[in-house]
Amino acid sequence: MFALILPAFLVVAALLVGPMVLLARISLNQYSATQLMIEATTAQNYLNAVADPYYRGVMGTTLLMAFTCTALTLALGFPAAYRLARMESRWKSLVTVLTLIPLLVGNVVRAAGWLGLLGNDGLVNASLRGLGVIAEPLQLIYTPGAVAIGTIAVVLPYMILTLSSVIESIPRAVEEAAANLGASAFTVFRRVVWPLALPGTVAGCVLVFILCMNTYATAVLLGGSQFKMMAPAVYDQFSKSTNWPFGAALAFILLGATLALTALGTALLGRRYAR
Repeated sequence: MFALILPAFLVVAALLVGPMVLLARISLNQYSATQLMIEATTAQNYLNAVADPYYRGVMGTTLLMAFTCTALTLALGFPAAYRLARMESRWKSLVTVLTLIPLLVGNVVRAAGWLGLLGNDGLVNASLRGLGVIAEPLQLIYTPGAVAIGTIAVVLPYMILTLSSVIESIPRAVEEAAANLGASAFTVFRRVVWPLALPGTVAGCVLVFILCMNTYATAVLLGGSQFKMMAPAVYDQFSKSTNWPFGAALAFILLGATLALTALGTALLGRRYAR
């Protein structure tokens, strides 16, 4: 059995674990303006990142955006996933394919599309001006709201597909039995569908939260230079400041925060599901 998984294990170790170990080693080095970095073993880069109010603010913005987008994605995705899971017509396969199609388009292309919609001369502002609703274009682009919209558009298919697969496994007879006993539609959802779909909810929220925490292209293109999240901040340290040790430390802080919050959320929801 081990011989069967050995090739895959070696590939993962070479392509994932190896670079992560190298990045961890770089994060312990010291930055040098002339030599790029000096080999050392120090946690000063981590301490500087934690002590710097700017990067604490960037992390706070990243966490707020990730939690907000995850909550809104769940609110938007659950009804769509329920409808998809309960479809019995011949169009179900087509609807599933249509849900998958956005995943075939790169994040940069999708962000460029939102620029065309939300820009000062974009479709939204042009339509509002044409209807006489506004005289001057609204500042829709380069705002946190634009980043949230673009991020939700990216992660929504993941939430819908994850939830629909779990909801589809819930017997329809359970909902019908609750309705026959006098439960309202909301009560059926709250007491039957939601508890039984909680594993899918946890999986979908974890997946979406991880993607939102590490969003890059959407934050850069729709947020502009004044809106900072952790992934663009890491990139700036590597490409613009050439401070590789500090950039590596920021990357591991982002990774650690993502894993810690994901594990905490999964444990809390799992405990509630167990009860």
